[in-house]
Amino acid sequence: MAKNSKKDVARANYPKRFTHDPLADVDPQTRAKVSELEDYIMKNCLWQFNSRGWDRRKQNEGILGKTAQILTGEEVENPTPLEKCYWVDAVLLARNFKERCAWLAGMGKEDIQALIDKLHARIDWLTIDGSLNEELTVQNY
Repeated sequence: MAKNSKKDVARANYPKRFTHDPLADVDPQTRAKVSELEDYIMKNCLWQFNSRGWDRRKQNEGILGKTAQILTGEEVENPTPLEKCYWVDAVLLARNFKERCAWLAGMGKEDIQALIDKLHARIDWLTIDGSLNEELTVQNY
């Protein structure tokens, strides 16, 4: 029993952002678009599989945030080496999204941002909050 208590304490400071699939209540058309982007990431990108949940969350936020900026034509600032690393992945991701998803060209900036926000939530759900990998939640790992 002491072992279970220790395990719960190790996870106490690692709150989940999502308790259920964030696409559960999304319309079918948006779900299909997010699914197409998600499918590309899951099959072609390794950055979302960092070994710690907090690293995954930070990386997902950095790369997908910069991807949204690129896709919406915003200027992207990279003041640190880590930000530059996220930017490189975001440039490649945005380029591939544009090549594979012609429908992106017909979307406005706000719609693209909203779509990437939903994609970000879905990727966080799949790789962190909804993951069965308990090692992701250990704060000392």
